[in-house]
Amino acid sequence: MSTTLPLWNDGGMNEQRPAPDPQVELQHEGPWLSAEQQRLWRLWINLHAAATTAQARQLWEESKLSLADYEVLVHLSEAPDHRIRISALADQLRWDRSRMSHHIRRMENRGLLRRESCDTDGRGFFAVLEPQGLTAIQNAAPGHARLVKKQFFDGLTPELCEQFSNVLEALAHSISSASSVQP
Repeated sequence: MSTTLPLWNDGGMNEQRPAPDPQVELQHEGPWLSAEQQRLWRLWINLHAAATTAQARQLWEESKLSLADYEVLVHLSEAPDHRIRISALADQLRWDRSRMSHHIRRMENRGLLRRESCDTDGRGFFAVLEPQGLTAIQNAAPGHARLVKKQFFDGLTPELCEQFSNVLEALAHSISSASSVQP
């Protein structure tokens, strides 16, 4: 008995095709993605883009913060004494040093944080949360949390949350392992 799945296309048509056997499709060898792998990858990419676009829009409309601003402020608000080495912050956010430096400068110009030199390392700097930045994150967080809850969790049962958690942990391990492999 063959089930069918909608085939996504640019025209929004709901064409039908046979459902692939996931065990066969996901074990596809070679450099190219199988049809099912490609479908899952594109679904992930599209969902990620839609979620981050909606989050960026919500943050800007409600608080005049970019998603990048919000990420920086979250890390600073959770750091001891609301300060963190800029290089460590770049590592945590997985940003390159240049992007981090430019973004810190823009946030500093807006009074959200300040740059402070490191006494033990003449080249190192800390990002320190300013009162205006703390107020900004405190005001932005409730609306952002409501949107994330609506986008991410409202459509999932506790069982699906557990399964999704297992999937994400497996992917995190896989990505971490792949990143540590030297060519």
